[in-house]
Amino acid sequence: MTVLLPDGKPRWKPRTDPAPLLPDAEPYAVLGTGAAARTDPDLLVRLYTEAVRGRRYNAQATALTKQGRLAVYPSSTGQEACEIAAALVLKERDWLFPSYRDTLACVARGLDPAAALTLLRGDWHTGYDPREHRIAPLCTPLATQLPHAVGLAHAARLKGDDVVALAMVGDGGTSEGDFHEALNFAAVWQAPVVFLLQNNGFAISVPLAKQTAAPSLAHKAVGYGVPGRLVDGNDAVAVHEVLREAVEHARAGRGPVLVEAVTYRLDAHTNADDATRYRSADEVEAWRRHDPVALLERELDARGLLDDGLRDAARADAEQMAARLRERMNADPVLDPADLFAHVYAAPTPQLAEQEAMLRAELAAAEEHGGEQDAEAGR
Repeated sequence: MTVLLPDGKPRWKPRTDPAPLLPDAEPYAVLGTGAAARTDPDLLVRLYTEAVRGRRYNAQATALTKQGRLAVYPSSTGQEACEIAAALVLKERDWLFPSYRDTLACVARGLDPAAALTLLRGDWHTGYDPREHRIAPLCTPLATQLPHAVGLAHAARLKGDDVVALAMVGDGGTSEGDFHEALNFAAVWQAPVVFLLQNNGFAISVPLAKQTAAPSLAHKAVGYGVPGRLVDGNDAVAVHEVLREAVEHARAGRGPVLVEAVTYRLDAHTNADDATRYRSADEVEAWRRHDPVALLERELDARGLLDDGLRDAARADAEQMAARLRERMNADPVLDPADLFAHVYAAPTPQLAEQEAMLRAELAAAEEHGGEQDAEAGR
């Protein structure tokens, strides 16, 4: 902006002080520090049980791809702290906008584990009612869910609804135009949106250093007038604390927040990826020593909250979930080819109606031909 000096000459002046928007120099952490002592024991136990369940969910979904029951699965193993915290900080009326890797966040928010995999199975557009669960459809194109989150949050604010949208994106998504447009509109409109950026080091095989020269991805927020926070993405307590503060900030009408969670995907990008081609075993092993489940276990153990009963109960619950998921996914779905034309347009176009009629005619002809063959065989 410009201001006029006493002599009438214009002078440029920053609209806001950028200093409060800047992230910390190091990722914020709680576990393994003295700050962990103040964490509510019930929250620690909840985070731990959800993390154990989430780790088993990732393992089971990955196994289903090998069995041909899933077409693809982008595992979030190693990123469970981000996924769970994102689900737990939201109120029931809030909205979650996940990316394709965030099935676990959806499940932790209460979505049926099998329904969360419907898109990745290729059965349907999405396996659940977004309005019922307040979870937007899992988003496969990179970052397109971010403007959607801003639009919903802005509309809710205009209507006077107490709603916050939490949008999840990976480091690769920050290279998309939708990321920048969403941040800009959210800041201009002061929309109640929290952007959770999971920086797991790679956009498939492209390392972060080849995507950006920024000091951190959280620094990108400053250019839009948005506060940037940097947090240890494997520290479930720290992620929950930072996201809770960000959601409160947005809910209070103070505008959006961008949270960069520094984490690591221990598995490959998807089951179709060979991660050994672009990262070393030593690098993966180093991150395994900073495993989010193990960090929670150590904290619980140090505070006398983890005994055999809790550990066994968490594992048993996770195994029951995996067994139910296997049973559901092993059943062949009943599919109607005509569903290809459903929900494409509110009113089908003439071309779409013509294609649907053509398909139905082909199916009817095939059924009639099959009936004739059965009759011939029975003679």
